[in-house]
Amino acid sequence: MVAAASVVVAIGTATGMIQAVGDGRGSDEARPEVTGTPLLEPLPAVPSASPSPTSAPPSATPSEKPPKPSPSRTAAKRQPAAASSGLYRHPESRVLDWVRSHPGDPRRAVIEARIADRPAAVWFADYAPDTVTARVREVTSGGAAQGRVPVLVPYAIPDRDCGGHSQGGAPGLDAYDGWIDRFAAGLGGGEVIVVLEPDSVAQAECLSAGARADRFASLARAGRVIKQANPRARVYFDAGHSGWNAPARQAAWLRQAGAASPASSDGVFSNVSNFHSTADEIAYNRRVLDALGGSGLGAVIDTSRNGAGAPADGEWCDPAGRKLGRAPTLDTGEARIDAYLWVKLPGESDGCTGAPGTFTPSYAYDLAR
Repeated sequence: MVAAASVVVAIGTATGMIQAVGDGRGSDEARPEVTGTPLLEPLPAVPSASPSPTSAPPSATPSEKPPKPSPSRTAAKRQPAAASSGLYRHPESRVLDWVRSHPGDPRRAVIEARIADRPAAVWFADYAPDTVTARVREVTSGGAAQGRVPVLVPYAIPDRDCGGHSQGGAPGLDAYDGWIDRFAAGLGGGEVIVVLEPDSVAQAECLSAGARADRFASLARAGRVIKQANPRARVYFDAGHSGWNAPARQAAWLRQAGAASPASSDGVFSNVSNFHSTADEIAYNRRVLDALGGSGLGAVIDTSRNGAGAPADGEWCDPAGRKLGRAPTLDTGEARIDAYLWVKLPGESDGCTGAPGTFTPSYAYDLAR
């Protein structure tokens, strides 16, 4: 991947705990709770402590690798911004585990207030068809009970990450199609946002023309299956990010993947696990949407770690000097930008400050202070 790779996190149990898997997308499931204000409010500085990083399941490296743009979005009838008051914060995550087990750590207050208490996406990165329906249902029913909108990330496409840090996924496209059927069966009937397969479109150049066409057909099918299972689901396709593919090139691939069809898509997502500024992503997504065509399409942007923009040297693995970005919200105030989301959970390592997917308090604190 070009400096845009994503980190992956998967929910490994029916309780909804997120488990880092493969690439560094990190266990990107965070807890509910939405903030009205898009920017973080100042908190007092907290002295840095030096506890060792918590251990986590094997690999998970975010979409923070070299840049690559993502899918675009399509919708015949544009669904209005979610009627619910906010986004869902799942009650289990690695950051919450750390907060609960370190009551006396001097960094705890900042990490809890600025990271743990904010809603983030829940990843499904393990290929476990027998349990995925129940695990999805656990998250969506939790959101419905609170009148909030969960963000789910299915991440099991075959040849995921082109053999990179987050390699893995279903054993083949037929198996993937069946897994998606079971994923969709747990969506329920409430509002839900689905960030469909990060890097699956932007990184498709690593595939042969035939394999790419087959993948895009499965992605288009996945969008249709999800929207048929829950008409209130909003599905966004991979547009990579502003430092990756040119908008026209990305849009051409997105169109092949069904992102311009309202039967499959509501638009595109960008910047998953990356650091590009919100302003750059807004401009980029609008260009992708213009090139994609179709009416009523929108975009969602991962703002979890882009508060200081992307590093000048293109570093994607836990680069120093990064900051939290805008708080997750469904009210961006920007035309065609449907939401700012935390798809990557801040503080989960890309593999440099700790093991991939591991929650690293020192890195989380540096991002949050």
